[in-house]
Order: sequence, then structure tokens, then C-alpha cells
Amino acid sequence: MNSKPAFWETKTLEEMTRAEWEQICDGCGKCCLHKFIADDTAESLTTTDYMEEGEQLEYTNVVCQYLNDKTCSCTVYSERHRLVPDCVELTPENLSDIFYMPPSCSYRRLKEGRGLASWHPLLNKGKKSKMHQSGITVRGKVFKDNEVDIDFFEDYIVKWPLKDMD
Repeated sequence: MNSKPAFWETKTLEEMTRAEWEQICDGCGKCCLHKFIADDTAESLTTTDYMEEGEQLEYTNVVCQYLNDKTCSCTVYSERHRLVPDCVELTPENLSDIFYMPPSCSYRRLKEGRGLASWHPLLNKGKKSKMHQSGITVRGKVFKDNEVDIDFFEDYIVKWPLKDMD
């Protein structure tokens, strides 16, 4: 029985329709984690779109207040840019410049030629259960940014967002 190859196996990210692009998002919630660049010489916190040599990206277990930490979905998806101006929208055009996407990010995996991971919902009848079971999502691991004192962000540094499988 010959089955037609899946769209993510035959198209580049740039060739995908908007609907296909949206399906590539695995819904892990890691992009909603607050991240910062460890830089002992910085005098203030600023938003940046690049890293200098010698700097290190640090992930925290603090997420945007609008993330549903059980479903790992944004509760205000269509309004997120208005409510959170620095919320990033991944596009085929900016994906290469977004250095802080975790290694398990499905967009990053496809861009790097690694394919979708076995836990991806597209490979599991649209279900996230395999993702949750393997610990890929933020479920049960995070605090909302409106419930913590962000001045102590160093206390929330974690390494688990770097976990990738297959």
C-alpha cells in the first residue's frame, strides 16, 4: 500500500501554507518560557535579537501569564501581540534569526533537517499525550510571570527546556 508522503516531508517551511505552518507547531509551550542571555557585563535588562560571543542563553521555568499550563496553549492567541508586544511570531522568514528556540522545537528540527520527533502530535493522531508523557512540554513545570518576582529570575533557571528526543 503506497501512502502519500506527509506535507512536512515534501515541502520546505517556506513552501507551506499558513494552515500547514500552524500544524508544525507541536504545542510544547517552551517558546513561552522567559529566557535571558547570561552577561555579567550588562548594566540593564534589554530585549535583543542576537547573542555576542561568550554569552549564554538561559531558560527559566517562568512562562507568560496567558499560557494554559495544562494544555500548553496560549489562551489569547489571536490577541497575544497586542497583550504581549514582545511575543514573537515565528515565520519562515524569521526562523533562522530566532536563536532561542529550544532544540526540540519542531520548526527548528525541520529547518535543521532532523524531521519531526516521534512524539509530535502530527505523528500521534493529533494528540499531545505522548509529548506530555515524555516530558517535552512545559506541563507541571512552570510558574506564571504574573505570580513570581521577576527581579529574582536567576532563581528560576532550568535546563529541561534543552531536552530533545529522537
